[in-house]
Amino acid sequence: MSDERETLTYEGFGRAGRELAQQVADSGYEPDIILSIARGGLFVAGALGYALDIKNVFLMNVEFYTGVDERLDLPVVLPPTPDVVDLTGARVLIADDVADTGATLKLVRDFCAGAVAEVRCAVIYEKPRTSVLSEYVWKRTDRWINFPWSTQPPVRRGPGLSTP
Repeated sequence: MSDERETLTYEGFGRAGRELAQQVADSGYEPDIILSIARGGLFVAGALGYALDIKNVFLMNVEFYTGVDERLDLPVVLPPTPDVVDLTGARVLIADDVADTGATLKLVRDFCAGAVAEVRCAVIYEKPRTSVLSEYVWKRTDRWINFPWSTQPPVRRGPGLSTP
């Protein structure tokens, strides 16, 4: 990974979300549900939900990153876990901010496997080392990404698996 950083502003995110939604629309894919990978994917799912006029937005909490290029050995699903019966037979669009290693996307895609009619992935950024190639990508980079929602430190430490 390069020491240089990719910086996304809120304005850039607005453009990225809209362009990503246009890719989905242009492909002819009509998802019934957007499945957001929290936390970074919440922003992406919201942008896609509004741009594609999809109100059915689900969320899956996954812990993987603990710091800059620091992660757990494997991604961990945090409660509450979506009930797979709510996804059964649906066309699902998984939304996340970045496909880095691909481990998180694989975990969520595997969760959907066998239950949904079709699953596709949409990400703002995709890195060359990812094991899961997304159908919809706004930009490819090998840099660490500074997202506008995670560049500043938290105003307080919340409960969770991450340590300061």
